[in-house]
Amino acid sequence: QVQLVESGGGLVQPGGSLRLSCAASKITFSMYIAAWYRQAPGKQRELVASITSDSRTRYADSVKGRFTISRDNSKSTVSLQMNSLKPEDAAVYYCSTSASGLVYWGQGTQVTVSS
Repeated sequence: QVQLVESGGGLVQPGGSLRLSCAASKITFSMYIAAWYRQAPGKQRELVASITSDSRTRYADSVKGRFTISRDNSKSTVSLQMNSLKPEDAAVYYCSTSASGLVYWGQGTQVTVSS
């Protein structure tokens, strides 16, 4: 069964940085798009950033210029570098990939932005 395991969340002050990582297993990760989503309390899950198998990237307008998504296909990982964090970035962040018509999710990692 495909597994996605996120790490790197935590508490950071406004203006700070965090790096999230997601490790995939039991999937030829290099073949598929990968993405980071987030969900804040009382809000719908939203796409933060995505990266194709050939590393083309897309970002939500709210994070452009601050977040960078990257992948290492040799390690089956996708990362999200988050800089200049704002309180409104606080959420549970989920890693996701889609393969053969199925969507897979990680368990999520909490990001808290507070002074």
